[in-house]
Amino acid sequence: MRDKGDHYKCIAVCVDDLMFASKDPETIVKTLVEKYQFKLKGTGPTEFHLGCDFFCDKQGVLCYVPKKYFEKILEDCRQIYGAWPKPATSPLTAGDHPELGTSELLDEDNQKIYQSLIGALQWVIQIDRFDIATAVMTLSCFRAMPRQGHLDRVKRIHGYLSKMCHATIKIRTDAPDYSAVPVKMYDWEHSCHADAKEEIPLDTPKPKGKLVNMTLFFDANVYHDVVSGKSVTGILH
Repeated sequence: MRDKGDHYKCIAVCVDDLMFASKDPETIVKTLVEKYQFKLKGTGPTEFHLGCDFFCDKQGVLCYVPKKYFEKILEDCRQIYGAWPKPATSPLTAGDHPELGTSELLDEDNQKIYQSLIGALQWVIQIDRFDIATAVMTLSCFRAMPRQGHLDRVKRIHGYLSKMCHATIKIRTDAPDYSAVPVKMYDWEHSCHADAKEEIPLDTPKPKGKLVNMTLFFDANVYHDVVSGKSVTGILH
């Protein structure tokens, strides 16, 4: 990241994939190619990056969704299952408890398939689909000794993704209107957080551009695992 006066010029690097954010990104490309002899391909407005397709909708809002990645993992599933996964309206059924399963244990070959499918779904969460996070996390617990019922549940997640494959992340730059949301004031005086102080980093870059509102959603599923008694807390920033 480099300070350019009225904005920050950023280069995001993941192995050999680059993404530039600047008011004049073409200058960065030109410098890398002409001065440093980089061999770059696919330069220009971002259309595909790290498994995600990028595009602008009719209102000009930048959107991204891993369409090509979905096509790949669903094709892999078709080859594994011998058919396309049946469309589903949710990643797991309501009240389902995979930890209580008694179906037969998978053999070594199918264990590897199960682990590979879970790994692919974890990447889907990273790049776009946080709506399958709880389901994938739950089934990840059985990677060491998965059962046939667990594999069937993974198949359902694929069916859900095939039905909801067009769910899109939209990057809006306008601030949300929270004027109708009541502000709750909490008294921390008699809690363990009474004297807590926020540590502000001294090297934080000077803010530029528009203000940003941080929005957080959180929920908890108490006693998520009826065998171990473990709960699951979800926080979305």
